[in-house]
This record gives sequence, C-alpha cells and structure tokens, in this order.
Amino acid sequence: MAIPKILVCASSTRTGSHNVKLAALATKELTLIDADVTRISLADYPLPIYDADLDARTGQPANALKLKQMIMAHHGVFIASAEYSASVTPLLKNAIDWVSRVRERGDSTYAAFKGRVFAISAASVGPAGGLRSLMALRQILELGCGALVIPEQVAIPSADQAFDDMDNIVDTRTANQFRAQLTRLVDMARLMM
Repeated sequence: MAIPKILVCASSTRTGSHNVKLAALATKELTLIDADVTRISLADYPLPIYDADLDARTGQPANALKLKQMIMAHHGVFIASAEYSASVTPLLKNAIDWVSRVRERGDSTYAAFKGRVFAISAASVGPAGGLRSLMALRQILELGCGALVIPEQVAIPSADQAFDDMDNIVDTRTANQFRAQLTRLVDMARLMM
C-alpha cells in the first residue's frame, strides 16, 4: 500500500505552545499509522505582513515560494491551530495569504491548497479548546482557498492539563478521536496520490 506524505505544522511558535505540543503528537501518531511525515515550524519561513503593493513592488518573498513548494510536496496537511481573539493566529493567516498568491509555472489560483487534504485541530486553555480558531480556519481553507478539509476535527480544552508527562492526550475519548482524525487524514491523502 502506498505511503502518503503528510506535512504537519502548528500555527504558533510560542515557547511552551500547546499547539506545538499537539503538532509533535500528530507527527508521532501519523508515523505510527505509516505516513511519511514532515514537521515544520512557520518560524522557519519568516514573511512580511501581506501587502499587495509590496507584492507588486518587490515580488513574492522566497519563503512564500519555499512554503508553497513544501505544501505541494505532500498529499495531506495537518495544522494545529492556536486561537487568538476567537480566530486563527496572525502568523498562520499571513502564511496562507502569501502562499495563496505564489504563482510558478502557470499554477492555478490557490494551487497549494488543491489536490491535497487538510486536517485541523486545536488545543487551548479555554473551555472551547480553540474551537473558534477551527471554525475560522475551516472557512479560510475551504471557502477562501478551495481546500478539502476533512470534517473530523479535535478541539482540546484545558490544554494546560490535557497532556501527560510524555505529551500524550490524557483523556482517552479525546485521544481516540485524535487518532481517528489522523487515520482519516492518511486514508484521504492516500486517495490523493
């Protein structure tokens, strides 16, 4: 059976971020279900705030092209989305905005978001577990970029208490939902191959 390539990233780069921890756990779990996993940090792709005039004056930043190519080299993408002001982080939104505008070799609009499958989860100390960031991210990816986002998503509340000493999810039901989501991502990514 073919092994799909899955890209994993967190929308936060903050030290101690629960979503960085969630991305690390996704990487481990995806490897256990036979995916070829690449984990990145958006900190490795610094980008200026998206500005159409800047884009017209100086062209697309090299890191936007590198990030787009990284996404396109994978069949599936997992995003651990932190919640800022009831939405996605500015870091993630800016990265999506830049990547959505990168064109090379006659690519179609939003080329990096089409032809692959996305899965989204969140962890937050709040009672909703980052659910509002997932609603906003789903809208951005599906409506804004035309991406296929699987319906399964996991929002982990009280994230400061949700992980054990090995950074696994403590609650068995939530851990099983997370594994099921990742299995669905791999299954759908396999169909994209």
